[in-house]
Amino acid sequence: MRYPRILLVFFVFLTSLYPADRPNILLVFTDDQGINDVGCYGSEIPTPNIDRLAGQGMLFERWYSASSICTPSRFGLLTGRNPSRSNHQLLSALMFMADEHKTTGIQAGETTIAERLRDSGYDTSLIGKWHLGHGNKSLLPMSHGFDSFIGHTGGCIDFFTMTYGIIPDWYHQEKHVSENGYATELITDEAISFLNSRESDSDPFFLYLAYNAPHFGKGWSPSAQTPINIMQPQAQDLKRVSFIEDKVRREFAAMAVSLDDGVGRVMDALESNGLEENTLVVFLTDHGGDPVYGGNNEPYRGDKATLFEGGLRVPCIMRWPGKIAAGARNDALCSSLDLFPTFCELAGVKLEDDRLDGRVLVPVLFEGDDWKDRSLFWELGAHQELGRNPWSALRSGDWKYLETPSDGEFLFNLLEDPYEKRNLIENEPERYIAMKALRDEESLRMRK
Repeated sequence: MRYPRILLVFFVFLTSLYPADRPNILLVFTDDQGINDVGCYGSEIPTPNIDRLAGQGMLFERWYSASSICTPSRFGLLTGRNPSRSNHQLLSALMFMADEHKTTGIQAGETTIAERLRDSGYDTSLIGKWHLGHGNKSLLPMSHGFDSFIGHTGGCIDFFTMTYGIIPDWYHQEKHVSENGYATELITDEAISFLNSRESDSDPFFLYLAYNAPHFGKGWSPSAQTPINIMQPQAQDLKRVSFIEDKVRREFAAMAVSLDDGVGRVMDALESNGLEENTLVVFLTDHGGDPVYGGNNEPYRGDKATLFEGGLRVPCIMRWPGKIAAGARNDALCSSLDLFPTFCELAGVKLEDDRLDGRVLVPVLFEGDDWKDRSLFWELGAHQELGRNPWSALRSGDWKYLETPSDGEFLFNLLEDPYEKRNLIENEPERYIAMKALRDEESLRMRK
């Protein structure tokens, strides 16, 4: 059979792209770190190690999280499915002390990327934050594709005692372990130990390195006998960001520079163990920052737990030496939902009937496709404990429809108005009707 020349060239390109040994995958996922909380995205917070990753790889300028809240963002990341599809409707954060949530979380049959990679021969490990279920072994990472797990299951933790308030929540595998130190550094140390254990002939690995920083810590109030939200920077890190005047922002920044130190140490461990060349490193955050606790999503509108751009648009960087162009910037319309199918493609894992909502990123990473015509749908559920009501939004091409619980509906042209300052419902009535109908169609499709 004769093939058109363009297809032959494409085939040769792909065969040269994939190494004989399947790539290791290191997924660094940070917590409550907004678009303006990383140096290379314009932040005043110094993050030289994360910035170095951007200089050595590709920085994404229009990357969207699967949600603007912790639990659904993690469900979408690991399953490649919109969280609206989750069996337990994981559309808001699981609360650690709520009894009804001790049986709620990711379920058997909701396949994670860790399961797909493990079943194809990858060594899979989660170090850090889970937040997809607790209180029941069937909800822990070991039941969802991870060969090993060290970290915590709740939405946050005391950075010095590794407890949720005073409740134990630090695991080695499926057992609670008493541990002291500083959570960011412990997570980093465990990641380095994992990398140091790799032999030259080891199976490829998938390391999901999920930092809780720079999210606030969960301390304990002896007087009120209840857990409290508290910023927990280390004193030496506060000195490094003393130029930041606002107290809470300075505390947040101190936690962020500690995180950046950790990223640098992990990258050094990759290099010292000879793993750098054949490891795809992905750095991204779970959703926008929370200004109440020092985060910053400017110049975008909105924050964590909203569906304005500030809640959804997040930093993302990918590095793969010799494969992804160094110093590249990419404005393709991408989502955390895309990582599941992309990792499978790069690892040579056949996609099964997973009802994925993401796309394989190969055309974006290596062929310059901009994906400007795709659609993305988001939904947030009601959250009684935190007093939040439902939201929904849909982006289609340059247009975005948004329905909020208190301020009504919005229509934005993000090409002309990326900061969502002009509501165009009255100016574009036909577009408004069409976008709202498309939102409704997507909402129904997610429940089939």
